[in-house]
Amino acid sequence: MRIHIERIKEEGLVLEFEERPEGFPVLAEMIQKGECEFVAPVRTALRAIRIGDMVEVEGNIDTSVRLACGRCLKEFEIPLKTPFALTYAHQGAGTKENYDRDNVELSAEDMGLIYFQGEEINLQDGIQEYVVMTFPLRPLCMETCRGLCPGCGADLNDGDCGCDRMVSNSKFAVLTNLKLNRQ
Repeated sequence: MRIHIERIKEEGLVLEFEERPEGFPVLAEMIQKGECEFVAPVRTALRAIRIGDMVEVEGNIDTSVRLACGRCLKEFEIPLKTPFALTYAHQGAGTKENYDRDNVELSAEDMGLIYFQGEEINLQDGIQEYVVMTFPLRPLCMETCRGLCPGCGADLNDGDCGCDRMVSNSKFAVLTNLKLNRQ
């Protein structure tokens, strides 16, 4: 997932990549920890445009992943699709940030620039970041998922379990059935 700068002509460069999720360090770690299972490769379609010493890369990322529902714990498959935009700035010998931070309002990182050296840009970290940001904060198999019964653990999506789930407003209601052995 590299772009060679000399290949970017005036009209830009259009590329498509397909990479296994294990090729991205953070995604491989998520797979190893059992947080998710990718069911499709990470597909990237992009266009790179060169503007002076900067390269703007825009495109779309597409993959599918299997996650556990945050309410009922059933596994489900979800597509992860996102547009992305990355701006890379060539870092020559004189562009190392040798300035007083108190006199500068915004640094390159604050503006979202990613430095690269040489004649090649590695897109791996940028694409990986967008894939991770596309994951849902609380994965749900469906918006109306009823979750598990707090009493018996039955899946409430399959029907009512028959437990008495009277809701109490007190935070200490769970302590009503607590029995202590006093000696």
